[in-house]
Amino acid sequence: MKRRIAQERIKRFQKILQENKIDIDVALFTRRENTIYFTGGITQVECIAVIIPKEGDPAVITLWLDAPYVAENSGIEKVFGYHFPSNNLGKKVVEVLKTEFGLKAPKIKIGTERYFMDFYLYNELKKGFPKIEFIDLSEIIYKVRAVKEPREINYNIKKASAIVVRGMEAAINSVKPGISEVEVLAEAEYAMRKAGSEGSNFRMQVLAGSERQLLTHPYASNNKIKNNQTVVIHLGATYMGYSAKMCRTVAVGKVPEKTKEIYEVILDAQTTAINALKPGKLASEVFNAAYEVVRKAGYGNYFLDVIGYGIGLRQSEFYPIIKKNSEHRIESNMVVGLLLPTIYVKNYGGPRVTDVIQVTEDGPRILTKYPRELIEL
Repeated sequence: MKRRIAQERIKRFQKILQENKIDIDVALFTRRENTIYFTGGITQVECIAVIIPKEGDPAVITLWLDAPYVAENSGIEKVFGYHFPSNNLGKKVVEVLKTEFGLKAPKIKIGTERYFMDFYLYNELKKGFPKIEFIDLSEIIYKVRAVKEPREINYNIKKASAIVVRGMEAAINSVKPGISEVEVLAEAEYAMRKAGSEGSNFRMQVLAGSERQLLTHPYASNNKIKNNQTVVIHLGATYMGYSAKMCRTVAVGKVPEKTKEIYEVILDAQTTAINALKPGKLASEVFNAAYEVVRKAGYGNYFLDVIGYGIGLRQSEFYPIIKKNSEHRIESNMVVGLLLPTIYVKNYGGPRVTDVIQVTEDGPRILTKYPRELIEL
């Protein structure tokens, strides 16, 4: 099965390279999400590189101890191992490029993903090919992974979504005055691990009180939950490398009416954005639908320009990005996370609601099946 999956994905990727007349010798991927994708699902190996030529057979490079496992379980036949510390991934990549792919000229063109290349690998490539040129394949690879195969949704993402719901149930059941944020998170993590989660792709959040709820990337602390606070719970789970996440808000005791009002606006904006997720629409149209709800409620100046991302082998994929002026096109069987931001009003803002949604020809499907209303204890 993995062999067939990998072969289909690689052939589709090569076809896109050829159709778009991308001038490269090979594509090189070392990021975990890409190596999982192109090996057909290898999740148990960390030190790994996948080389894909414009046409012909790909190759995998990994530690020699892992090479037999990769050869047996991936969809790629050419697997090369290296011994560390006498050798390293970068040196072995250069060797394989020269011996297996015949790239001996000082100038070669390698396609890869922007942002993500280890400096040691970069340095070895520069030494091996002094005039190397790097070609950005980011948009292509993001688009390739954006539209999910049925097996990715039905077997992986739906399972991850069910797991994160289990975690949310456990977290909410544990919320009470006097318990710490990390204790609530511990209950959630335990429940998710028991349900099959491989962990989260981000630092999960249990945030009591509005102050830290307004930060960009806060995380659970040892702060104790107090009466008359809102608690934002943002959880993530992975299954076979695939992610799911969800966020809910709990009101402990009596919270300000303005906070409840903000939550209702956010919930309405999320519902509107979900209903706008239709094949053929621009991501900016989905954003605009949500923003109009917030603007009409008087909070347009307290909202972000980004409200969602794709979900898959990353918890925040770079395609599609649901944001202002985005030209990303929504397609059937994309999976996205909505709604990410809150309304940022000091002392009152902070409540959030986030779900995993599958885009289909018959309308959006929420995969994180859990009540979305403000939870009042």
